[in-house]
Amino acid sequence: MKVISSPKQMSVKSHTLALKGEKIGLVPTMGALHDGHLSLICQARKDNDIVVVSIFVNPMQFGPKEDFRRYPRPIKNDLMLCRKAGVDFVFHPQPGIMFPKGVKSCVEVKDLSDKLCGKHRPGHFAGVTTVVAKLFNIIQPNVAYFGQKDAQQAIIINKMTEDLNFPVKINVMPTLRGKDGLAMSSRNIYLTTQERTDALALSQGLNLAADLIKCGMRDADKIIAEIRRLIKKRKSAKIDYISIVDLDNLNPVKRISGKCLLALAVHTGKTRLIDNAVVG
Repeated sequence: MKVISSPKQMSVKSHTLALKGEKIGLVPTMGALHDGHLSLICQARKDNDIVVVSIFVNPMQFGPKEDFRRYPRPIKNDLMLCRKAGVDFVFHPQPGIMFPKGVKSCVEVKDLSDKLCGKHRPGHFAGVTTVVAKLFNIIQPNVAYFGQKDAQQAIIINKMTEDLNFPVKINVMPTLRGKDGLAMSSRNIYLTTQERTDALALSQGLNLAADLIKCGMRDADKIIAEIRRLIKKRKSAKIDYISIVDLDNLNPVKRISGKCLLALAVHTGKTRLIDNAVVG
């Protein structure tokens, strides 16, 4: 496994591999790797000749009051996990190299980026799409792997890839959960024991919605009200949003007809967690 920090060096290596006909799979991450990331890497290893994992804590996608400075960066452990998983290259640039002084360009997917998490985190998805576009240009992957836990992100990146004609297939993999049902996230390490227990309300809310829909409930507002009631019982939980939206345009739906995305964001203590499920 080789670690590359220079975008130019990574680009030259990728171009050389492409000329040899090697199929490249990319797993973009911000590090602090967990089993969810490893499941993406495992799938990439099965599908491709070459696997590249990017590890880059992207300053553009953090707001001024968010956790950029304290975001976990256990790079030695991340590299060990990548090596064990059979990764060929880790692209690990520094912020000043990816976004040097004077950079004025960004990529934004309009309409989709100001809903759900985008409404509560202005500018977040412009940061995500800009860095993913840069990774696509530098690494030139054939396939890129993302997790369903970040469903809005996956939908936005799919749209960006389509609109800008990137020759990249987007593969969205299922959310991986702990035995207790909590969706795996690098931010879970922030949680105290009590907060982790309270955080189970997210997945319990999704399960409750699935049960209500199986029993015939189709009114989105009523389902959301039941989830809200469940989460509010948790002492450390503060709801950011609970929404049931159209899978294509992320607009709220009043009545569940066909497949919809149920998405929620909840602050548990000081930690903001997200989760979602396709329902209907």
